Amino acid sequence: MEKSCSLLVHFDKGTPAIANEIREALEGNDVEAKIDAMKKAISLLLNGETLPQLFITIVRYVLPSEDHTVQKLLLLYLEIIEKTDAKGRVLPEMILICQNLRNNLQHPNEYIRGVTLRFLCRLNEAEIIEPLIPSVLQNLEHRHPYIRRNAILAMMSIYKLPQGEQILVDAPEMIEKLLSTEQDPSAKRNTFLMLFTCAQERAVNYLLTNVDKVSEWGELLQMIVLDLIRKVCRTNRGEKGRYIKIIISLLNVPSTAVVYECAGTLVSLSYAPTAIRAAANTYCQLLLSQSDNNVKLIVLDRLNELKSSHREVMADMFMDILRALSSPNLDVRRKTLDIVLELVTNRNINEVVLTLKKEVVKTQNGELEKNGEYRQMLIQAIHSCAVKFPEVASTVVHLLMDFLGDSNVASATDVIVFVREIIETNPKLRVSIITRLLDTFYQIRASCVCACALWIVGEYCLSLSEVESGLATIKQCLGELPFYSFSEEDEGNDSSKKVQQVNSMTVSSKRPAILSDGTYATQSAASETAFSPPTFVQGSLASGNLRSLLLTGDFFLGAVVACTLTKLVLRLEEVQPSKVEVHKASTQALLIFVSMLQLGHSPVLPHPIDNDSYDRIVLCIRLLCNTSDEIRNIWLQSCRQSFVSMLTEQQLRETEEIRARAQISHAQPDDLIDFYHLKSRKGMSQLELEDEVQDDLKRATGEFIKEGDAANKLNRILQLTGFSDPVYAEAYVTVHHYDIVLDVTVINRTKETLQNLCLELATMGDLKLVERPQNYTLAPESSKKIKASIKVSSTETGVIFGNIVYETSNVHERTVIVLNDIHIDIMDYISPAVCSDGAFRTMWAEFEWENKVAVNTVIQDEKEFLDHIMKSTNMKCLTAPSALDGQCGFLAANLYAKSVFGEDALVNVSIEKQVDGKLSGYIRIRSKTQGIALSLGDKITLKQKGGI
Repeated sequence: MEKSCSLLVHFDKGTPAIANEIREALEGNDVEAKIDAMKKAISLLLNGETLPQLFITIVRYVLPSEDHTVQKLLLLYLEIIEKTDAKGRVLPEMILICQNLRNNLQHPNEYIRGVTLRFLCRLNEAEIIEPLIPSVLQNLEHRHPYIRRNAILAMMSIYKLPQGEQILVDAPEMIEKLLSTEQDPSAKRNTFLMLFTCAQERAVNYLLTNVDKVSEWGELLQMIVLDLIRKVCRTNRGEKGRYIKIIISLLNVPSTAVVYECAGTLVSLSYAPTAIRAAANTYCQLLLSQSDNNVKLIVLDRLNELKSSHREVMADMFMDILRALSSPNLDVRRKTLDIVLELVTNRNINEVVLTLKKEVVKTQNGELEKNGEYRQMLIQAIHSCAVKFPEVASTVVHLLMDFLGDSNVASATDVIVFVREIIETNPKLRVSIITRLLDTFYQIRASCVCACALWIVGEYCLSLSEVESGLATIKQCLGELPFYSFSEEDEGNDSSKKVQQVNSMTVSSKRPAILSDGTYATQSAASETAFSPPTFVQGSLASGNLRSLLLTGDFFLGAVVACTLTKLVLRLEEVQPSKVEVHKASTQALLIFVSMLQLGHSPVLPHPIDNDSYDRIVLCIRLLCNTSDEIRNIWLQSCRQSFVSMLTEQQLRETEEIRARAQISHAQPDDLIDFYHLKSRKGMSQLELEDEVQDDLKRATGEFIKEGDAANKLNRILQLTGFSDPVYAEAYVTVHHYDIVLDVTVINRTKETLQNLCLELATMGDLKLVERPQNYTLAPESSKKIKASIKVSSTETGVIFGNIVYETSNVHERTVIVLNDIHIDIMDYISPAVCSDGAFRTMWAEFEWENKVAVNTVIQDEKEFLDHIMKSTNMKCLTAPSALDGQCGFLAANLYAKSVFGEDALVNVSIEKQVDGKLSGYIRIRSKTQGIALSLGDKITLKQKGGI
């Protein structure tokens, strides 16, 4: 049976040492050889060897050595050797080491005394320790603080032993006297720790007696004081009022570690606004004063927790939190923005937006390499603010439009999406936005940004001057026609080769595009991450961004240009009284369409025009040649109405989510409530009074009561052995973020005493057993609770299996009972999350692991099946409810979730209703790691039939 080990010794792999060689080295006079031999002996013992023949050699030749390293290795050896026999009695030869330990405790060298005292901390045999007690007590008065603090730790370890209180009868009184005279900070800390551990009432009395001096104590002692306060208040919340004053006084000490712990303790003990404000102020000061990014991230996590439970108090701290944007680290900036965006109110929105605008301007200097990513984060933050508070949109939209031509495509895309939303939700800004967009259109270099900008131009250019400006801008960016000259086809062979070389990167990826509903579509588009230089086709003048993108083979953008020109010409018919001008514009648009089709079939480009874009451009040609009122309404009104309904639905969903988060559980109407104005205020400070009131409010609203805990516990109890087994075992599984705790209850159902009972566990998957449970002796018909911790390193379904091993007095062989397997469910690590359609498509294209599961279910309704999959996988549907309405026999939806390890899980459900009423199709799962894709696939396969 493996034993627990308290030390780890490194040794190089090689041929194992032989006991005879070690003995010869130990018997010699060479100190270096003795050191090497002792290290080998310790390594062999740690590997499971017993080496009983070495003990007497070590007693004879190693004990008398004066070398410090040899003495240290000797203590390590004594720590790991077996000191008791099979019945638990101390071996007689162990008496030989007692005299040596006593001599070491009285040694003139401080190091020898110190390491020996540290060794006693790890000694559990009372028979060996008892003769050494007088020597340990003498060391409490040693002149050197190193000896005193280790002597105190040794006393604390001895006092914790089962017979410790009999061995050290008056230890608490002795330590209390020592505490009043000790001057060394480290020794004083150990003294108070022992008093706190062994005699808590005495520690509390000492603290309350010296309450005015706490702020002057050393950092180590102050940390122990905070531990004591937390423990006392956890057991007796009624006494926390007097301790909060101590915590408030410690908030001003120079030690940042103490200040951080004070703030955490204050938040855990009190709900009073004054206390929360003091803790938040402390966190903000640490956020600005500490240069370590890890510290900043930890502090931001604490502020985030405060924000979720004390939003009103935190709303006043937003400017202090925003100062953390001065850090160059993107993770710090991202967390800071996430916190501040949830603290934005009508009172502080203008200050927040002003700060964000200043930060956006700073990113233009280009000094930092990640300015583009930071600018994208700021633009998204401003977008969020403008959606919540439309009145601020006018102050930021024109500034952000300067970044439409940004080299960071994601940043430019965020800007144009923001402009598209603002121009619809703020009609007063429409004219100025359109004018600014047409003025800066030539600066846009990204295909997707151009496409969105063209859609805005086609939908929101309403007056005659705007329509004419829109037509002129598009023509200017397209340049002179034609795009390709037939007469110079042969002469352009060399240039066409150059074109192919330039654009090899652009067209190398022919992956289909993913639409917002998760379905695929063919798209030929220029690369949006790197821009190739303008492609020159011989015989034509390349000028303008639209022309450059078209000449790279981006015919999806060509189809968008055709649709925009068609809308502008149709609107020109409504606002232009002169028919001649209308016909002229229509003719020019048709010429552009034909030129794009001509370019699409030319051999100059690396690939021809795709069928989707070709059909779209041909449709525009037919529409301009023959227009009906019904078609006109579809093109000029229906498209915009769809966009409006999408925005309305999006805002409605966000409002519902906010309402759902705001709902809190309420207590029963007959619960006792204390009334604030009827409280006795005698001897209570304002902070104590606030704390009492807040406690009452929390109690009244039921926040101290966690409903469903008992039911959840019952659901998580797993039976490990059968009812007929001599040992019955069941486990309660608690899943935290990064570890699993098994509370195993073991019951001896026999009439015999079970000796050396051990719970042996093993894991499969990304699970790791932290420590092996120790051996126990179980009396007849008695029970024992055993705890085991298991670390989790990734989101993957894991299995814990093992057995219970024990011995009885009658049977010499060991009995083994095999346990039922414990399956760790992936759903414990996955939670529903939200991301934008663009982010979903990007991740879908990037993630390399895909698991494709065929639909096989008895459910016959598409929507019901989708709801069942969402419930089974604990994922959130990103597809709008309006897109899922109706009965068409088809359904495509995207689901998204995030694990506690930060992993993304993407699911696309595509199903079709067959003639016989059954559902068919596929569920595709994509993730960055293999484990989550396989585990989710297994879960869906198991659950998709419904009713399981």
